[in-house]
Amino acid sequence: MSVTAVRRAVKDSVSGMPPAFWWLWTSTLVNRLGAFVATFMALYLTLDRGYSATYAGLVAALHGLGGVVSSLGAGVMTDRLGRRPTLLIAQISTAASVALLGFMQHPVAIAGVAFLVGMASNASRPAVQAMMADIVRPEDRVRAFSLNYWAINLGFAISSAGAGFIASYSYLAGFLIEAAMTLVCAIVVYVKLPESRPQPGAAGGDADGVGLGTVLRDGRFMGVVGLSFLVALLFQQGSVGLPIAMGEAGFSPSDYGVAIAVNGVMIVVLQIPVTRFIEHRDPQSLLVLSSFVAGIGFGLTAFAGSVGLFVVTVMIWTLAEIVNAPTQTGLVVRLSPTHGRGRYQGMYTMSWAVAALVAPLMSGLLIDRLGAQWLWGACAVVGTVAALGYWGLMRGLSDAAEAADAASVATAAAEVATATAATAAAVAAAATDVHGRDTEGAEGTEGAEGREGTVRAERVQSVRKA
Repeated sequence: MSVTAVRRAVKDSVSGMPPAFWWLWTSTLVNRLGAFVATFMALYLTLDRGYSATYAGLVAALHGLGGVVSSLGAGVMTDRLGRRPTLLIAQISTAASVALLGFMQHPVAIAGVAFLVGMASNASRPAVQAMMADIVRPEDRVRAFSLNYWAINLGFAISSAGAGFIASYSYLAGFLIEAAMTLVCAIVVYVKLPESRPQPGAAGGDADGVGLGTVLRDGRFMGVVGLSFLVALLFQQGSVGLPIAMGEAGFSPSDYGVAIAVNGVMIVVLQIPVTRFIEHRDPQSLLVLSSFVAGIGFGLTAFAGSVGLFVVTVMIWTLAEIVNAPTQTGLVVRLSPTHGRGRYQGMYTMSWAVAALVAPLMSGLLIDRLGAQWLWGACAVVGTVAALGYWGLMRGLSDAAEAADAASVATAAAEVATATAATAAAVAAAATDVHGRDTEGAEGTEGAEGREGTVRAERVQSVRKA
C-alpha cells in the first residue's frame, strides 16, 4: 500500500468528527496513559508491601466491587446532573483517591481506599459513552467508539511500559503521576467540553420518565446486557486465566508478556482499518461472528503447547475483540432512549464490572478443581451461547430500525411539505395583498382623473354660458 493510500485511509477514519469528540478522545488517552493502579496493584501489594497473594486478590475484588456499585449511580448522575458534571466529579474523585491510596499503610485502609478508587474510576464511563453518543452523528458512532477504544488501548500499552520503569524507582511516584494525569483530564473536560445532555422536550422523551425500572423492564436491552456479561467473561480470561494456565504449564512471566503483548499491538494497528470495514455492516452478524470467534480462540488455548501457539490463539480472540467492542457499544446507544443514555450506559458498564469480579473466581475454580483444559472448553461453550443469543435477540432489530428510520424520514418529509405549503400560502397571500393595493391605487387614480375631468367640463360650460 502506498503512502498516499495510507494517508487517505487515516484521513477517512478520523474525518467528520466534531471538535468536542477529539477533546473527549484526548481526555480518554491522557487518562489511560496514567493508568498505574490497575496495572501494578498486585505487584505493589505483594512485592513492595509484602502482603500475601490472597490479600492482593481481596483488594482487587474490592476495587472491582467499587466499579459495580458506581456503574448505576453514575448512570443516574449522567442523566440528572449532566455528562460534564459527572465527568468532573468522577475524575476529581479518582485523582484524590489514587493519590490517597499511595500513602495508605494499614491493610484495612488500603482495601477501603482501593474500593473508593474502583468506584471513582468507573463512574466516568457512562458519562463518556453518553456524551460521545450525544455529539457524534448516528452514522459515525461505531467509528467514534472504535477510535475511543483505540485510544484506551494505545494509552494502556504506553502506560504499561512506562509504569514498569516508574515502579522500579518508586510505586508512590506512580500513584501520584496517575493522580496528576487524571486531574489534567478533569481540567480538559472543564475547559473544552460543553454540556451535551439533551434538553427536556427534545426528541427522545423526558428524563424523568426514564428510570432504572425502565431499563430493567427493557427486555431486549437487558438481554444484550446479559450477553455482554458472557462476552466480558471471555475477554477477562486474557488477563486472569491465561497467565495462571501458562504458569502452571511451565511458561515464564516473560512468555506470558510476549503472548499478551500481541493483543495490544494488534488493537493499536488494526482497530481503525477494521472499523472502516465493519462500521456500516449489520451489527447482528458482527456480534454473532465475534462472540463465536472469541469462544473458539480461547477454546483453542487448550491445545497450545508453545509460546508461538499461545500467540496464535491470542491473535484469534483479539480479532474478535476488535470487532465486538465498538459494535457492542454502538448497539447499546441504538437501544437507549436519548434522555436515558446515562442509565442505559451505566447498566451496560455494570455488566463488565461484574464480569471482572466473576472471571477470576471462574478461572481459579476451574483450573484448581478440573484443570486449565476445562476452563478453555467452558470459554468455547460460553462464546457459542453468546453467539446464539445475539442471533436470537437481534432478529427483527434491523427491520425495526429501518422502519423507524423510514418513519423519521417520512415525518421529516411531511414537515418539510407542510412548511413549504405554508410558505407558499403566505407568499400567495402577500401577492394578493399587494395586487389588491395596486388595484385600489389604480381605481383611486382613475376616480381622481374622472373627477378632475368633470370639474374641467363644468368650468368650460360656465364660460360658454357667460
